[in-house]
Amino acid sequence: MAGSKAAAVSKGLKKGISKKGTRIHTKVHFYRPHTLSLARKPKYAPRSTPKKNTLDKFSIIKYPLTTESSMKLIEDSNTLVFIVDIKSNKRQIKAAVKDLYSIECDKVNTLITPRGLKKAYVRLSKDFDALDVANRVGVI
Repeated sequence: MAGSKAAAVSKGLKKGISKKGTRIHTKVHFYRPHTLSLARKPKYAPRSTPKKNTLDKFSIIKYPLTTESSMKLIEDSNTLVFIVDIKSNKRQIKAAVKDLYSIECDKVNTLITPRGLKKAYVRLSKDFDALDVANRVGVI
């Protein structure tokens, strides 16, 4: 018996078994079968050069503001006012002011004007005088 079963299997392997007929679908929806997805093997890098950081300290701070209200802030509350890049944040502004003018600032307040410019109010620490810094920068 075992020999006849083995003979039948070997005969089937040699000849090949054909399964004719249609698949019985039990669901209404057709789900695409998961086929083989190979990992990508690119021939070259997607970018020829690495992306350059466009927000450096020189492009963050555009120019100091010299309006009457900013002069009043310089005199009264030890604060400098700058127009800065719209994409820069408070930490970047603080670091740029520290690098460019070698001053320490306590805090930075920002707002976006109706004209679409970002204005930064940089409050200097007690060690630095905003009038001296403004003279050095060329605001006054």
